[in-house]
Amino acid sequence: MIDLYTARTPNGYKASIALEEMGLDYTLHALDIMANEQKEPDFLAINPNGRIPAIVDRDNGDFAVFESGAILMYLAEKTGQFLPTDVKGRSEVIQWLMFQMGGVGPMQGQANVFFRYFPEHIPPAIERYQNETKRLYTVLESRLKDHEYLAGDYSIADIATWPWVRIHEWSGVDIDDLPNVQRWIDQIAERPAVQKGILVTPPPPEKEDVKNASADEVKDRMKNMVQK
Repeated sequence: MIDLYTARTPNGYKASIALEEMGLDYTLHALDIMANEQKEPDFLAINPNGRIPAIVDRDNGDFAVFESGAILMYLAEKTGQFLPTDVKGRSEVIQWLMFQMGGVGPMQGQANVFFRYFPEHIPPAIERYQNETKRLYTVLESRLKDHEYLAGDYSIADIATWPWVRIHEWSGVDIDDLPNVQRWIDQIAERPAVQKGILVTPPPPEKEDVKNASADEVKDRMKNMVQK
């Protein structure tokens, strides 16, 4: 049994999708990141960086794993799924996994912040991160032109990248000129485990002050959370 600590974010979906794809039993612990539950001492004991997702493998001496890429590798090695065992195949998957971890995630994350949440409208920052996200998408497009998935067969590289690229519109990045990326998004979206993995985490309980807040007030709270 694995304890999964997560929330409804692209990084959080990586772990829940992987657990569903691999058929592992897990207990879901949904954290309210708007309320900074990921900064509470109990969670910091699992992940000192105070970020979701994290897992605790109860079948392996309560072993804790944080960082979404590390979680994917741990689960893949634990189950022997979605990560080849031959040296070249394994390296190829890890290369594309690191491409997401070091490129798509950070750049698109900053695009989200400056496009959606930052208290000041700073066009050069928005343009910088949207352009870099689009450039990374063109790398994916080139790869997917001749490959069904990022590293041959469906792998943890796809599981890591898909939750981010699927929300490209939220980052203000258009993919109309990237047909292979769109095909890949749609194809993975059809997988039953993926569908379950993005729905299994419920939204945090709606507090009365949030329920009665205006759209601008909710947006301001999101901005404050990002700044913190």
